[in-house]
Amino acid sequence: MRNLTRLPEFILLGLSSRPEDQKPLFALFLIMYLVTLLGNLLIILVIRSDSQLQNPMYFFLSILSFADICYTTVIVPKMLVNFLSDTKTIFYAECLAQMYFFLVFGNMDSYLLAAMAIDRYVAICNPFHYVTVMNHKRCMLLVIFSIVFSCLHSLLHVLMVNRLTFCASNVIHHFFCDVNPVLKLACSSTSVNEVVAMTEGLASVMAPFACIVISYLRIFIAVLNIPSAAGKHKAFSTCSSHLTVVTLFYGSISYVYFQPLSKYTVKDRIATIIYTVLTSMLNPFIYSLRNKDMKRGLEKLISKIKSEMDRLSTTTINKIHGP
Repeated sequence: MRNLTRLPEFILLGLSSRPEDQKPLFALFLIMYLVTLLGNLLIILVIRSDSQLQNPMYFFLSILSFADICYTTVIVPKMLVNFLSDTKTIFYAECLAQMYFFLVFGNMDSYLLAAMAIDRYVAICNPFHYVTVMNHKRCMLLVIFSIVFSCLHSLLHVLMVNRLTFCASNVIHHFFCDVNPVLKLACSSTSVNEVVAMTEGLASVMAPFACIVISYLRIFIAVLNIPSAAGKHKAFSTCSSHLTVVTLFYGSISYVYFQPLSKYTVKDRIATIIYTVLTSMLNPFIYSLRNKDMKRGLEKLISKIKSEMDRLSTTTINKIHGP
C-alpha cells in the first residue's frame, strides 16, 4: 500500500489502453482541439469587430466562447501528450489544478447558458423593456456572478478531494482528473464528498437548468400567442441554436453525474467527450451557420482582413521597388 500524498502521482488510463489506438486518437483530438480554438476565437473576433453585434446576446456568446477555449485547454493538451507518452502520469497537484479549472469553466458554461436563456426570454416576452432590463451593468453582474460562484463551487470540491487519502491503485480510469474517477481511488470514506456532490453540486447544476426551463416555457407560451406563422417561426429561430447547445451540454452531464459513484463506467468517459470537447467544438458552428447577423459579421471581418493584407502587400512592394 502506498500513500499518493507522499508519492504525488496518478496515471491517466485515457480512452484506450491499446498502443495501436494512440496515434489515431491523437490525430482526431488534435484536429478537434484546433477547430475548437479557431472557431471560438473567430466568434470572439467577429463579435468584437462588428458594432452591430454589440448587444447582450452576443456579449454572452463571446464570453461563452472564451470559456469554451479555456474549458478544452484545461483537458485536451494533457490528453494529447498522454496519447504519445508511455507513462501517462500526472502529478497530484497538477491533477487537483486540472480538476479545479475544469469545474470552474464547466460551471461558467452552465451559468452563461442560463444568462442567454434569460436574454432570449426578455427579448421575446418583454421586447419594449429589453434595453433597460438587459443593460450593460446587469449583463456584467450576471457574468461576474457566474465566475465568482464557479470559482467558489470548484474550490469546495477540490478541497474536499484534497483531504482524502489514496492508496493501492493510482490509475485513474479516465482521460483527465474528473471528480468521480478520482474519488473511486480513495481509501478513506468518500461519503461526505458524495453527499456534497448530490446536494450542493446538484443544486449548482440544476439552478441554471431550472432557469433555462422556466425561461423557455414562458417563451413557448408567448410564441403561441403570436398570430402569424412567420412571427412564430422568427421567434423560435432566435432560440434554436441556444436550445441545441443546452440539449447537448445538459444531456451528457446528466448522464455522467446523476448516478451513484459505484456505477461510473467506461461509457461515462465517452459521454464526457460530448460536453468537454464536442460541444465546445460545435458551438461556433451552431451559433453562426443559422445566424444571419453572425454570417454578415464574419463576411465583414474577412473583407477587413483581405483589405489589410492587400494594403500591407502594396506597401511592401512599394518599399522594395522604391517611389
